[in-house]
Amino acid sequence: MTLDRSSEKKISRWKEDIQCVLERDPAARNTFEIVTAYPGLHAVLFHRLSHRLWTFGLKWLARMLSNLARFLTGIEIHPGAVIGRRFFIDHGMGVVIGETAVIGDDCTLYHGVTLGGTSWEKGKRHPTLANNVVVGAGAKVLGPLDIGEGARIGSNAVVLKDVPAGATVVGVQTN
Repeated sequence: MTLDRSSEKKISRWKEDIQCVLERDPAARNTFEIVTAYPGLHAVLFHRLSHRLWTFGLKWLARMLSNLARFLTGIEIHPGAVIGRRFFIDHGMGVVIGETAVIGDDCTLYHGVTLGGTSWEKGKRHPTLANNVVVGAGAKVLGPLDIGEGARIGSNAVVLKDVPAGATVVGVQTN
């Protein structure tokens, strides 16, 4: 049996998603455990499907699948959000990712993180995370701001302004 290019790409992406859990979570023991018992991985896989439905214009179906994923995992990712490769959500209960959020490659979010909006206006309302960003447990990153490559957001931080590449922020970051 041979796979077409699209199927090979999907399988490769799934392998990357599983491998990044093995690399970033010292408690992860094997692939079987990750595939069966890691809600962060399940949420990402659900999101990849719901995002595809969203981009095909099947918005209601995408929202329903996203809602099912939230019910099953405790992680809410809007199907309009754009998520890069090797994205890892560790202990993901309570994670919320808004519709216009953009997350680069190799990013990690811990439990209780919100990538949220601060406005009811149409358009870009949620943060953009560059590659290799880590957001600590309970942090709130709010508004259409940019978090630079390799930045670290400390646990329970509230970030309301841009963060430069390589920076570490803690506490409340306001204008």
